Amino acid sequence: MTDDRLITLLARIADSLDRLAPQAAAGADPTAFEAYVWHADPPRLEGVPQVARIPIELLRGVDRVRDLLLENTRQFAAGLPANNVLLWGARGMGKSSLVKAAHAAVAKAHPGRIALVEIHREDLTTLPELLRRLRGIERRFLLFCDDLSFDNNDTSYKSLKAVLEGGVEGRPANVLFYATSNRRHLLSRDMIENERSTAINPGEAVEEKVSLSDRFGLWLGFHACPQDDYLAMVTGYAGHFDLKIEPERLRAEAIEWAMTRGSRSGRVAWQFIQDLAGRLGQPLKD
Repeated sequence: MTDDRLITLLARIADSLDRLAPQAAAGADPTAFEAYVWHADPPRLEGVPQVARIPIELLRGVDRVRDLLLENTRQFAAGLPANNVLLWGARGMGKSSLVKAAHAAVAKAHPGRIALVEIHREDLTTLPELLRRLRGIERRFLLFCDDLSFDNNDTSYKSLKAVLEGGVEGRPANVLFYATSNRRHLLSRDMIENERSTAINPGEAVEEKVSLSDRFGLWLGFHACPQDDYLAMVTGYAGHFDLKIEPERLRAEAIEWAMTRGSRSGRVAWQFIQDLAGRLGQPLKD
């Protein structure tokens, strides 16, 4: 076979392999959607046509943290200094719901100005790639990680620390990071104690891990729900969805529902409302 024929054959083989290879996902236009989900493999933004959320006025019992988060988000959307935020505390008290509702409220006031980007905890190591794609875009992005925590042998928290404040390039001015967690310090007690017992300098090792939470400029705590707040949540939902039920019956059934669950929270209130609406034969439509 001549050299020319060999070169032609190799070119055809290479062309065939290119056609057979899966095409890299280009991802959604970062200016086209109100919200996105970041996927790590292959790295891409997926647009979310309709975000699953509830109106911010239905979130009861969290007035103080709601106002703080709203103000921080408004500042960010307006191009003013703002902080990364850690929402921590009791389960089911509306931490993730508040992030999505606050974004919606601010986005409504600033159309097209601010987008929500959800990133899963297991994909945090790809944060530098996500920031590279968002840097320089004429739009503000709230990166949102729900239920953030780290366990033994998990080193992905180092990527997050670099993004929050460290690194040569630093965090882009058009990006903030919002996270929810049941843990105030994000790391398990076992993880911290393991560092204390195995490190040459235990104090420095523990400080290095605990300092992750310190990279969030704003900490918002969510605490156990008293009965009055729980009933206010139930009443607010029932009124918003115009559920046809007598107030005393609503109160009694809501209390019984919470007793069977062994807890009171925004999540329990919403689960009760779904059950009630189903029994009443009324769809939950805004």
